[in-house]
Amino acid sequence: MMALKAHASIGEVLAELREEFPDITISKIRFLESQGLIDPERTPSGYRKFYESDISRLRWILGQQRDNFLPLKVIKDRLDGFDARGEEPHDEVEVEIVVVEVEEVDIEIESEVEVGRGGQQLLLDGQAPIRRRGSRSTMAAPATRRSRAEAAVPLDDEPGDDLEREVSGLSLTRSELAHAAGLDDAAVAQLEEFGLLVPSRQAGDRVLFDEDSLAIARLAAGFFRQGIEARHLRMYRQFAEREALLFEQVLMPLLRQRNPEARAKAREEMTELARLGRGLRAAFLRNASRDLLGE
Repeated sequence: MMALKAHASIGEVLAELREEFPDITISKIRFLESQGLIDPERTPSGYRKFYESDISRLRWILGQQRDNFLPLKVIKDRLDGFDARGEEPHDEVEVEIVVVEVEEVDIEIESEVEVGRGGQQLLLDGQAPIRRRGSRSTMAAPATRRSRAEAAVPLDDEPGDDLEREVSGLSLTRSELAHAAGLDDAAVAQLEEFGLLVPSRQAGDRVLFDEDSLAIARLAAGFFRQGIEARHLRMYRQFAEREALLFEQVLMPLLRQRNPEARAKAREEMTELARLGRGLRAAFLRNASRDLLGE
């Protein structure tokens, strides 16, 4: 817990909650903020300031998602009720509410069974093992036709390399994402479980994924074919978040200006920083590979 100062940055909040919620990411915190579940104070320069009450609220939200499988709409309704009564979020009436919501989740699963071959059940009970290379538990049958998702993100593209890529507006359900990435529902569930896939938005009780999620899912499918599991891929997410925090500090003078010219300059410099980062990682990996192969 914070002891020396009154508030924490988003990176400090991430570090504080990660032991209790290993799959928490900066993207997820920002997503919850965009959905109106948390509302951290901002400094004049745009930094988020999380106080103890904000962190407690975030911890409660994450606990409801993890332990009770409540959809965000239900969590937000409960938070609105607490706010209207001037109360901090608490679990005093948890049993009655959870019983009602489990029934709603069961109905959702029955709907997913028709579309997703029952894989979403594995998302709830956390039992979605990726058993062996090339097994049916990790890879779905190859698609026989080109989908709209495949048209939006080409298979031979290198997702994440081009920060200037135009946003396509692609929105995929879990089942559509699994089909487009060549994965089964259990594999997608594991990518969510380990924080590698985060919904871009929510429509009612359904979550939707964008083209970046599709790119991540396709790359993960390639790792699965090599026998590498979802839990091993968390290091890429964690490194990307640390890299983004570093770049944010470098670009903050431009971001503070909040005008189109400064934003364009910030994007240009971000693209260059990303290029340099890719080159540096590739050089270190080449050195490590030579040592590994004894060359």
